[in-house]
Amino acid sequence: MDIGLELGRYEAEYIAATEQLRQQRIIERIWQHDHTVWKPIPDEITNRLGWLRAPEHMKQHLAQIESFVDEVRREGMTHALLLGMGGSSLAPEVFRAVFGVKPGYLDLAVLDSTVPGAVLSYARRLDPLRTLFIASTKSGGTVETISLTRYFHAHVQQTLSNELTGRHFIAITDPGSGLESLAKEWKFRKIFLNDPNVGGRFSALTLFGLVPAGIVGIDLTRLLDRAHAMAQLCLQSPENNPGAILGAAIGRLACVGRDKITFLLSSSLTPLGAWIEQLIAESTGKEGTGIVPIIGEAMQDAMAYSHDRLFVLITIASDGYDEQQVNKLMAAGHPVIKIVLNDRYDLGAELFRWEMATAVACYFLGVNPFDQPNVESAKALARQMIARYQRTNQLPDAEPTAVVDDIKIWSAKPVNGMNEAIRQLMDQANPGQNGRGRSYVAIQAFLAPTAETDAALQKLRTAIQQKYQLATMVGYGPRFLHSTGQLHKGDAGNGLFIQITAAGDEDAVIPNPPGDSTTRIRFGTLALAQALGDYEALRAAQRKVVRFHLTGNIIRGIDAITSSI
Repeated sequence: MDIGLELGRYEAEYIAATEQLRQQRIIERIWQHDHTVWKPIPDEITNRLGWLRAPEHMKQHLAQIESFVDEVRREGMTHALLLGMGGSSLAPEVFRAVFGVKPGYLDLAVLDSTVPGAVLSYARRLDPLRTLFIASTKSGGTVETISLTRYFHAHVQQTLSNELTGRHFIAITDPGSGLESLAKEWKFRKIFLNDPNVGGRFSALTLFGLVPAGIVGIDLTRLLDRAHAMAQLCLQSPENNPGAILGAAIGRLACVGRDKITFLLSSSLTPLGAWIEQLIAESTGKEGTGIVPIIGEAMQDAMAYSHDRLFVLITIASDGYDEQQVNKLMAAGHPVIKIVLNDRYDLGAELFRWEMATAVACYFLGVNPFDQPNVESAKALARQMIARYQRTNQLPDAEPTAVVDDIKIWSAKPVNGMNEAIRQLMDQANPGQNGRGRSYVAIQAFLAPTAETDAALQKLRTAIQQKYQLATMVGYGPRFLHSTGQLHKGDAGNGLFIQITAAGDEDAVIPNPPGDSTTRIRFGTLALAQALGDYEALRAAQRKVVRFHLTGNIIRGIDAITSSI
């Protein structure tokens, strides 16, 4: 696995950073679980470093995973649906997309949305008799995961008896969690209890990633062997340590203004971007600082990018890459990091490399990589809105500042239309001068993910990127709340936010727990409450945000916003 740094005028910054790591014994102290690398108190640090030994320690679980997978295959199960968010869902999604499904194994899909269209599409598509449902959450109380688990358990019960329904469900969680209790109560087929000393976004090489990987037929021993080899390399001195090399580069360059890591991923590795996005955004974006991961942007001319970019190319050797394009970026003065994997199984090593690199980068930023202090704000507001709905049968929502055809607009000041709303937002962009970071634009789409919607959102972000030359992010809600949401509310306030919600044509009820007689909530209500909660949390954090609510055709509505750019 090769890594090449083409940092240009930032080479001296990088050399100084590696020397700092050496003098302060940072790598040695990380492996010793020394919390003072990041903070003077150990809270949410010393109990979050289990990932360092995961490639070694997880080998003892492989026989159990493989035996379980063989068992469900023999019983004729052909599909699996993972119900999870963030750290519980992103690594399985990467494994399925990069490796595919080995013949005879279960085809895995991931559901990390509460938007009714997304939920109902899987309920209609999957045969309960041949599907294994995987409820996956570290805390055991993630509202999306538990709601989806209750819904699909009731859905399967329409076809099977109570006892047989439990045979189609497994849980992956921490010991003593609410999900463990629920799984025992409902007689789930299997409960996998993970090491509680690993945080969610660092859990790719634990049971949260390995069980789904085994289900699609990945050779887990080979995957962990590659990860373990990388872990051994990451014990070395900073100048020979792949994780330290990468962490020093991205951490130090972020401190001097190159805080937008723009990923150039080969087609085989495109899904890896979303996993790295969460790892970096949620680990670094706090206390008024942060690194902004940019994935999926359409490539522009090298001179069109601002001075806030660091480009990271990740490819598999057999894929190759556009060398001319990379050379143009370097010629334009942009620093570039090139990482070349030998084959797909090097993904195990790459996951560990980025975990170590992120921990090292957070040392330079002066933040704790393992907490998420701003995530709770949106959750708390969403809970308040749900509680109000259960009392009044109505979600709180202010009157829009404008209505254009079938699109409602909420903006900071009165506007006459979409064009003015966008212009009002973009006028607040920071050009990145006087020591302040340059702005970026985040599109937050509380919509059902579809290929058509993907394409429409991509057109919107590209229009913004071309006109304003700002870095752009796109995230589906509520998925992004468990990924980039921490960065959005925890960084220096450089984000400009475009929230898009929509009125759905259909909905689905979330079953209440036994004995709970409160008003039942529908997925559409939950998704809208989460959107409104995040909107209010952004405003409370003094972020700049405009909201569009589409009451007609969703694609036509997004296209109308794009036309107003």
